[in-house]
Amino acid sequence: MTPPTPLSRRDALARIALVMGGAFVGSAAYLRGEPLTGKLVSANFNAADIHLLDEIGDTIIPVTDTPGAKQVGIGGFMAMMVVDCYDDAHHAAFMAGLVKVDTACRERYGRKFTDALPAERTALLNELDTEQRKHTAAKQADEPAHYFRMMKQMTLLGYFTSEIGATQVLRYVEVPGRYDGNAPYKKGDLNWFVAPSKGLQI
Repeated sequence: MTPPTPLSRRDALARIALVMGGAFVGSAAYLRGEPLTGKLVSANFNAADIHLLDEIGDTIIPVTDTPGAKQVGIGGFMAMMVVDCYDDAHHAAFMAGLVKVDTACRERYGRKFTDALPAERTALLNELDTEQRKHTAAKQADEPAHYFRMMKQMTLLGYFTSEIGATQVLRYVEVPGRYDGNAPYKKGDLNWFVAPSKGLQI
């Protein structure tokens, strides 16, 4: 029997993009299976940006009885996705959004986001989530997505395709067995992580 081929992160992201109908921002690059071309914006994330993204992600998915988003390196993942998969317009909107998050936190609570209390962070991001929903409902087709929509999508995407998310939050079987349409289930069981095949054609 041939040993299973390790699951690549790109294959996992491509499968999720397919299941979501290409619904997350930047999914086109993964659905094409190639890097984004024609970008003019430089990769301008610094250590402070990554730290801020880690804290935003960890507010969206905090530590509970399972690890939080910061523990999967969500800030670095978001930076990679913006550089590799976002066009110039979304890249610029995302970078401007980082500044807006910190500015809003300073104006409201008198301190930067990374120094804010957990309740303050949550309240601010809840307001931004309401704002992005209104923006999404009203935006024009050629208008970039709201920056917090991108942050939230990438936090969920990066977390649940990470090793921690797939094995500690979801139930993961590297080599699944036969299909069982009547598998036993009890309330509270974790969802399954569904690994894509290496030969996935999109």
